[in-house]
Amino acid sequence: MTTATDPLPPAATPLPRPPAVLRRMLSLHDFEDAARRRLPRPIFGYIAGAAEDNASLRDNREVFGEYAFTTRVLRDVSQRSQAVELFGERYGSPFGIAPMGINALSTYRGDLVLARAAQRAGIVSVMSGTSLIPMEDVARASPGTWFQAYLPGDQARIDALIDRVERAGFRTLVVTVDIPISANRESNIRTGFSTPLRPGLRLAWDGLVRPRWVAGTFLRTLLHHGMPHFENSFATRGAPIVSSSVLRDFSARDHLSWNHLEAIRRRWKGPLVVKGLLSVDDALQARNLGADGVVLSNHGGRQLDGAVSAMRVLEAVVAAVGPAFPVLIDGGFRRGSDVLKAIALGARMVLVGRPFNYAAAVAGEAGVQHAIGLLRDEVDRNLAMLGATACTDLGPGHIVRRHG
Repeated sequence: MTTATDPLPPAATPLPRPPAVLRRMLSLHDFEDAARRRLPRPIFGYIAGAAEDNASLRDNREVFGEYAFTTRVLRDVSQRSQAVELFGERYGSPFGIAPMGINALSTYRGDLVLARAAQRAGIVSVMSGTSLIPMEDVARASPGTWFQAYLPGDQARIDALIDRVERAGFRTLVVTVDIPISANRESNIRTGFSTPLRPGLRLAWDGLVRPRWVAGTFLRTLLHHGMPHFENSFATRGAPIVSSSVLRDFSARDHLSWNHLEAIRRRWKGPLVVKGLLSVDDALQARNLGADGVVLSNHGGRQLDGAVSAMRVLEAVVAAVGPAFPVLIDGGFRRGSDVLKAIALGARMVLVGRPFNYAAAVAGEAGVQHAIGLLRDEVDRNLAMLGATACTDLGPGHIVRRHG
C-alpha cells in the first residue's frame, strides 16, 4: 500500500521539471528504444513480446497502412475539441491507457503513475487485474480509474472479486474474456521472463546491468512495500511474483461461459465493458446480455497468434451493434492518425498500452504525461487537417481503403 514514505505526489501537486531525456521523445515510437535501454531484458521482453511468430503483433501495426484519409478544406477549424463522452463522463481525448499487467516492475508504483498521469490529462486509465498495487490504493489516489478483471475459475470467487471492486470505489468494470488458457509466449522464455520470476544468475545479471532500475524500482519497492504480490486477481491478496502458486492462480478459466458474464451483469450496477472480442456475433451477445460497451482486441497479439487485428472487424461490429452502443478498440495504436482512423470507422475510444508503459519506464509520471501530450497534439493537428472540429465530425467518408 502507499505509505507516508511513498514520495509520489498527489495528482493535484505540480510535477517537477521534466527530465531532459523527454526532449528526445518526439513520438510514441521513441519511447520503446529508450525503455529497452532502461529496463532489464526480461521485463522489457515481457512488455514488448507477443505470441509465437508475432503475426498478430505485426498485423496490428500494418493494418493502419491500409487506410488513407480524405480531407476537407476551408472549413474554419479554428475552434477544435477532441473531447468525447462515454458512460456519462466527458474525457479530454478519444484515447486512454489500456490495462497492462505488472506495471510496478516497469517503474516505481507504476499503476499509480499511469492513473495519476491520466487523471491530470482528463483521459481514461484502466487498471489491470494482474497489477502489483492494491486496487484500493489506485481508486483512492485517482478516482475515475476503470478496473479490468480477469475472471477467477468459479462463481463464488468471481462474486467476491466483483464486490471488492465495487467497495474500492471503481465505477466502470472491464471484463477481459479472451484468455481461456495461457498463450504460447516463446519470447518470454527467450528473454528470461517467467511467471513466477525465478531468481538465478541470469536474472541477477540482467538486473546488475540496469542499476538505475534496480535501485529506483526494485529495491525501492522492496524497502517501502515488500515483495510485490499479484494484488487484484481475487477478493484477497494473491501470490508474490516469485511464488510457484502464481501458475495455479492464473489457470482454470477454460470452462468460463456467457453464463458467468450474465451473473456479473446482475451483480455489477455500474458500466460493464467486455474486452477481447473479435467477432460480430460476440459483440451482439455481449450487448444482448446487458454489457454497456465492448473493446475489440486481440490482446496486443499476446494470445492467439494469427488472430485478426481489431481494426479489420471494427466497421462490421459497429454496423451490427448500432451507433448508440459504444465500441472501443485497442491494438497497435501509436499515432494520432491511427486513433482518428478508428474514430472515423465508428470506434468511440481507443486504448493504448505498450507506449505508455514504456513512457513510465523512461521517466515515470512525467514520461506518461509527455506521451499523452504527444498523442493529444497529433490528434489535434490531424483533426484540423481533416477539416474537422470534433471527433463527432468524422465518419467513413473521411477514410479510403487502399487496394492491392
